[in-house]
Amino acid sequence: MSSVLDLDAEVLRSYLDEVTAWIAQQAGDRPVRHILDLGTGTGAGAFALLRRFPAATVTAVDADPAMLHRLAGRARELGLHDRVRPVAADLDDAWPDVEQADLVWASASLHHLAEPVRVLESVRATLAPGGVLAVMELSGMPWFLPESADPAERALEARTQELQAQARAEHLPHMGANWRHLLEKAGFTVTERVLDIAVDAPLPPAGVEYAAAVFGRVGEQLGDRLTSDERQALERLLAGLRQRDDLVIRTTRTALIGSQPAS
Repeated sequence: MSSVLDLDAEVLRSYLDEVTAWIAQQAGDRPVRHILDLGTGTGAGAFALLRRFPAATVTAVDADPAMLHRLAGRARELGLHDRVRPVAADLDDAWPDVEQADLVWASASLHHLAEPVRVLESVRATLAPGGVLAVMELSGMPWFLPESADPAERALEARTQELQAQARAEHLPHMGANWRHLLEKAGFTVTERVLDIAVDAPLPPAGVEYAAAVFGRVGEQLGDRLTSDERQALERLLAGLRQRDDLVIRTTRTALIGSQPAS
């Protein structure tokens, strides 16, 4: 999963930069000195925010020690180790011991929570007066095959998307939730943007690797949900994926800013 996260951040960096610029605009003139990153993963969002707010430090929270180890290594590579504090914590277990934050960032992490409203209430209590919560959520994985692709391949991709949606409904019931409603329920005033992301062919090498990584995980995750014929078709698709020059990226992300009074 870490490689998928890193490739996503590399290929879609311009969109991430667009979102952080929007966050800075919403934060206004208020200084952002401490950022709390919830479900940081490999730290793509944390590093983007450190670029946007050069005076800030980040407390990066994740339940996976391997992710935090990778993040710490990347921070050293970028010369940002003194601005990043990794914290291992499961937000479904207990709220971590963290200092007051000017900005809380949660990218594709809230849908993993068992009780997102409870965590959002803790976020609100942790925010400094006038601070903001920035949320990035997705409804599913990207699509990679163009309209001109073989109909059988497009049908296979549609089938895998359908099966992934079924699996998410079973294991991630908050995926695709009405996040505006949940943030408002936790006491935030919400501003929302929907990003329709489109990267056309030919994709850069990282984009092709991103497609290969996602399709590879699809095969691993769906397992017995695929028929024998579907598994074989997916294997054939994967075998030739890196030789293609017609792959695209199509996905939708929802960005939300939750604000609270300055006093």
